[in-house]
Amino acid sequence: MTARRFPARRSLAGRSPARLLVAALFVVTLFAGAVLQGAPAHAAEPRHDVITWGASADRVGEGVADRGYRLVVRTSVGGSDLRIRLTNAFGDRPVTFDSVYAGVRQQGAALVPGSNRRLRFGGADSVTIPAGGTALSDPLSGRLPAATDLAVSLHSPDAAGPASGHGMAMQTSYLAQGDHTAEESADRWGATTGSWFYLDAVSVRANASTGAVVALGDSITDGWQSTSDLARRWPDYLARRLQQANTAVKGVANEGISGNKVLADGAGQSALNRLERDVLSHPGVRTVFLFEGVNDIKAHTEVTAQELIAGYREILRRVHAAGKCVVGATVAPFEGWSEWDPAAETVRQEVNAFIRTSGEFDAVTDFDRILRSPYNPQRILPFFDGGDHLHPNDKGMQAMADAVDLTALDCP
Repeated sequence: MTARRFPARRSLAGRSPARLLVAALFVVTLFAGAVLQGAPAHAAEPRHDVITWGASADRVGEGVADRGYRLVVRTSVGGSDLRIRLTNAFGDRPVTFDSVYAGVRQQGAALVPGSNRRLRFGGADSVTIPAGGTALSDPLSGRLPAATDLAVSLHSPDAAGPASGHGMAMQTSYLAQGDHTAEESADRWGATTGSWFYLDAVSVRANASTGAVVALGDSITDGWQSTSDLARRWPDYLARRLQQANTAVKGVANEGISGNKVLADGAGQSALNRLERDVLSHPGVRTVFLFEGVNDIKAHTEVTAQELIAGYREILRRVHAAGKCVVGATVAPFEGWSEWDPAAETVRQEVNAFIRTSGEFDAVTDFDRILRSPYNPQRILPFFDGGDHLHPNDKGMQAMADAVDLTALDCP
């Protein structure tokens, strides 16, 4: 069987041989589905869907009719048969997407020539999502490599009311007026945004032994104080470690929301209230990495250690009932942040003692020990401090990822 041919949409004249080779390799790799599907070794191999990217949905302003979005996301696990999930979780009316494409980002808003392909929903080019709903695309044949900058381009003719998406992406995406989703050129995509709109998950089909971990967290997991556009959140560093490691867990979904709490809604729905949509609904998830609690503690709402522990236990119960494991991470130090006080520190220490010693988590990662200063354990080590005494910098993010026991993510 020969591979399908996808003609480039613009001239390649004037490009260097090296760039032509890189572009060709991307296109062949991404769209060699026909060859792979015809290989006898893969035909009988059990396969399933695994999440390769995720971002928690919240309200992100108002929808705008006749606007296009070119959303740049970084894959973790590679696989075939790309699918995306669009969300209208916080909308108050239906929203229609009449044109949705996926391609490989080359630079900025420009795509690798020949890589941009239409996504369909139930065989149709368009999809209307009811208020509060989601829509999963049909599989797109061909392979999508790990660590790829995927560009999902979508257009809505009628978006209005509250828009759903992820506010703090730490990644530049692009906007256009009108429908330019099929265009691989960056010419019509001059406006930028730091948020992801309407897209909350990407999955691929991988070997049935392949699994994923979901990081359920707040702004530290969301990546605040890491460098934008370079994928330096701690789950990004973890994804890079997993790609190099001898482990079946390869997928990573970052479900952090800045300001999020375990117990109370506010900056996004609470961890308890969004657990099903942001974690358990994703395919191939083997383990949940729970790193939340500092916002409950520092908010001065008189949340006690026992109340927060009860919240952790409810998450543990529900995740275990779904047949998955939970890794608990200790709450990091934050003295120097404006909301720190001795009472909050006492609660933090009590909560961390539970996480470390209760035996109720399937494994524990001690972020507190990794990040704290040996001279004042209530503060982040200055070398890891992003500057506000709460959020780690790039070095701190990498240290966090390096502290994770990868074998603990491979839930039996």
